[in-house]
Formats: sequence, structure tokens, C-alpha cells
Amino acid sequence: MILWKLMKFGALHSVALAVRVVFVGYGIHRDAAAMVKYTDVDYHVFTDASRFVTQGESPYKRSTYRYTPLMAWMLTPNLYVTPHFGKLLFITCDVLCGVVLHRLLTLRGLLSEAACCFSAVWLLNPLTIGVSTRGNAEALLSLLVLTTLLCLELNRHLTAAVLYGLSVHMKIYPVTYGFAIALSISTQRPSGEQHTGFFRIFRGLFNKELLQFFSVSGIVFFGLTLAFYFMYGWDFLYETYLYHLTRRDIRHNFSPYFYMLYLTAESEWSLVLGLVAFLPQAMLIFLTSLAFHTDLPLCCFLNTAIFVSFNKVCTSQGRVSSLWMQYFLWYLCLLPLVLPRLSLTLKQGLGLLLLWFTGQGLWLAPAYYLEFEGRNTFMFIWFAGLLFLIINSIVMVQIVSHYKSEAVQRKKKTE
Repeated sequence: MILWKLMKFGALHSVALAVRVVFVGYGIHRDAAAMVKYTDVDYHVFTDASRFVTQGESPYKRSTYRYTPLMAWMLTPNLYVTPHFGKLLFITCDVLCGVVLHRLLTLRGLLSEAACCFSAVWLLNPLTIGVSTRGNAEALLSLLVLTTLLCLELNRHLTAAVLYGLSVHMKIYPVTYGFAIALSISTQRPSGEQHTGFFRIFRGLFNKELLQFFSVSGIVFFGLTLAFYFMYGWDFLYETYLYHLTRRDIRHNFSPYFYMLYLTAESEWSLVLGLVAFLPQAMLIFLTSLAFHTDLPLCCFLNTAIFVSFNKVCTSQGRVSSLWMQYFLWYLCLLPLVLPRLSLTLKQGLGLLLLWFTGQGLWLAPAYYLEFEGRNTFMFIWFAGLLFLIINSIVMVQIVSHYKSEAVQRKKKTE
């Protein structure tokens, strides 16, 4: 029986890796033979930044490089071993995400076979396959997020703290998990010491375990930040962090704020409006953290979906006609952890999925005419963006309303 489980687990991940290797090979052939390249533009940005690093210069000499220098350092084998090293690294991280998902799912009560089925939502998903094989680094961050959750599930708080500090350094959005993680750790106490009620929850935030976690994660984050600041100066701080706070994509994107930012681009209030746009995100993330911190995967999924849906910039990755959208991968890696506890029927689930893709299609149509035909479709794009926000909100509400917590499931088993 154990051997059969291992074979099924190994077969799934072997197939997932093989498919990705085939697509990397296809991409190499496509790039050499076709006008429209398969490889993501960002992959060339990574490689150029690595070239500057090997020459003892700043990776930020490469325009549009807006990542931590760690990324440029990690991909230096692109120059010395093979130009495809980065893609092989990313697809490896992609498959390792499946391994971590399987482990998390079994820890959450699923049998190995069922865990394989749900982790296949990530491993065999055309979206995740396409993103990693084109040379996008999102799988690396997804792996950091998932391993952080795994270590928290195993009560290995110091290891989780290191991984969490590193994930926030790599890309700032996991900072939205901080409050939920704090609440989760503060409630992981013997039954007689658990905190309930609003004020008791906040009083529970002051404990040794929590202090250790955020001290270690803070040392990792600020240590790397200071080190790279001394190496690369203001360019590092601005391009890696501050740019994303002040960024305004006024051409077109999924954000409900894009048209407002477009109309106020020359206004003296433009920067203030851009910063105020973070307030709805912050408030909703605060409330979901309070409500769902006892189920950290669900809470992180909702916080990420809220962050993406209400963000002031949410652009399509690559060409506007492409569906490779890196922002959506941030919460897609957490979806397999949420699906097993949903009471949605297959018909309801497919209906929500169809609704979500319909929202994207309605946005992509006017965006195509703007980008490729030069027509003024800003108003249609804005309406489509608002509709897509409503659709995302409906999907999140349906997930929450049909979600069965572990306590509810345990109660049903005992009845």
C-alpha cells in the first residue's frame, strides 16, 4: 500500500517535471525559429542583470530590473553554464511547490491519493506550466510562501521566520500575511491559554514565540536590505521596493483605480491618490486576518486575492492577448489547500471558474483594441475592470460561504 502511494506520488511529479522540460525545449526551438518569442521578456532582464553583477556592477544598470539583487546573483549560471539555467531552476521550484502542497494537504487530513489530486491543480495547470517554462520567477516565490506555511504547520517557527523574511525580501506582497501569522502563532497555545474575543486576541500577541518569529524574520529582511543598500545604494531601495509603492500604470490594467490614476496623472494629488488606494486593501486584509487566522492557508489565500483584486496595478504578463498573469499565480499556489474544504458542487465550481474567465475576456477585448488598434477604449477597459473586481469579490464570498473549517469537519465525523 505504501509502495503504491509512493508510485502514484512519484508518477504525478515525474509527469509534471517532464511536461515542463518539454515546454522548455519547445521554447528554445520557438525562440530560434519564430518572430514571436516564447521566452518571457523578464527572463532576458534577469540575464542582463546577472551579466552586470558578474562584471562587478549594479544589476540596476539594466533598465526595468526591479527585483532583489539575489535574483541576479542566483541566475549567474545563465552566463557560465547554460542560458537556460534559470528556466530549469524555475520549473524545479514549480514541481517542488507540488511536493510541499502534497505534504501540507496530508497534514490537513487528506489521504495521499486525494492530496495528489488537489496538488495536480497546480502541477498540471497550463497557467503555471506556461509561466515557469517561459522564464518567469513566480514559482520561486510561491515555493517560499508554501514552505513558510509548511514550517508553521509543523511548529518550526524559527525556520518559518527565516523563510518568511526571505519571501518578503524577494517580493513585498507576503507582508500581507504578517498579521494573520501573528494571530495564528499567538493562538497556538495549550487549550487553557487560548485567547478568544477581540481584546484577548490582541493581548495574546505579546508572547515569546511571536517575538522570536518576527525578530528572526526582521533580521533576515532588514539584514538583506541593509547589505544591498550598502552595495547598490538608492537604486536598490527604489527599484525593489519604493517603485512598487508609487507605481502608476496609467495605460491600462485590471485595477479598478487605473482610470482615476489616468485622469489625474498630471495632478499634484496623483501621488496621494495612489497611496490612498492602498487603504481598502489594508482594511480588508486586517478584517480577514482577524476572522480567518485560525486557518492560515485560507487566510493567506483570501489576503492575496484581496491584495491583487484591489491593487492599483494589476497588469497582464507579456502581450495583452496572453493569459499568463503573474499576479493571479500569487494566490493560485494556495488554492489547492482551500479546495478540499469547499462544499461547492462541480457545477457551482465550474460556474465560478467560467465567470472568472469571462471577466478576463471582457477586459482583454477592449484592451486589445487599445494596444494593437490604437482605439480609445479606456472607458470600456475601466468598466471591464470594475466588473472583474465584482466577479473576484463574488468568487471570494462564495469560497468563504461554502468553506468548511477543520472544526466543522471533525464535528460531522463524530456525529
